[in-house]
Amino acid sequence: MTQHIPRKRFGQNFLQDTRVIEDIVRAVRPERTDTVIEIGPGLGAITRPLLDRLDHLHVVEIDRDIIERLRSEFPPERLTIHAGDALAFDFASVGPGPLKIVGNLPYNISTPLLFHLAGFGQRVTDMHFMLQKEVVDRMVAAPSSADYGRLSVMLQYRFEMEEILAVPPDAFWPPPKVDSAVVRMIPLPGRAGVADDEARLEDTVSRAFAQRRKTLRNNLKGLADEADFAALGIDPGLRPENLPVEDYVRLSNHLGKKHGKSGA
Repeated sequence: MTQHIPRKRFGQNFLQDTRVIEDIVRAVRPERTDTVIEIGPGLGAITRPLLDRLDHLHVVEIDRDIIERLRSEFPPERLTIHAGDALAFDFASVGPGPLKIVGNLPYNISTPLLFHLAGFGQRVTDMHFMLQKEVVDRMVAAPSSADYGRLSVMLQYRFEMEEILAVPPDAFWPPPKVDSAVVRMIPLPGRAGVADDEARLEDTVSRAFAQRRKTLRNNLKGLADEADFAALGIDPGLRPENLPVEDYVRLSNHLGKKHGKSGA
């Protein structure tokens, strides 16, 4: 079979470092009967060692050439290939039962894909992803740090996360121009309180971070007033990165009671 030429439009950088591959698979800890979904299997660097430990594996792949390669190498009783865009894939359709999700996520769609995956947290045991290092830094950032933002809040609301592995560019072919890292995400509902309306929480957080250099008072003008902040004991002069996740949840719930329907 001819050599696959990486496609820039799919953000393809193929993992080739055997030590990194072994570390990722060891972190996933697949058991023989687990339901595991791999996003973007590429040339099978993680797919093969996963299948050594699993009875069956699901993969989501958009590249038709790679799909044909996978079909020629792995029988359907061992590997189910879901052809299409991971951004549109219904991960809850795989199962029943709990899911483990793993992948070397395309850097060009990593943030929207993480938000998409967050919606399936109730079915997931854990997720392990290779991502651009700066994205992982934002995911795990603490309040009052430069990397803390909308992505931090919305993922930390749902998941316990930690960076478990740093990965240099030369671990890939072709090597990307950025450093990478592997992050572990474990769903922990209620870890920062429970939002009465998650759509409202997302809207509140998006508005708060619309202009990072402005205060909560300015960014949330028309949504929250001085009385709202006072009722919650939140300083409206804070910048959005200074507010912890649980305070965004409290603020969202308070505004829901004040304004009524989601997004009102």
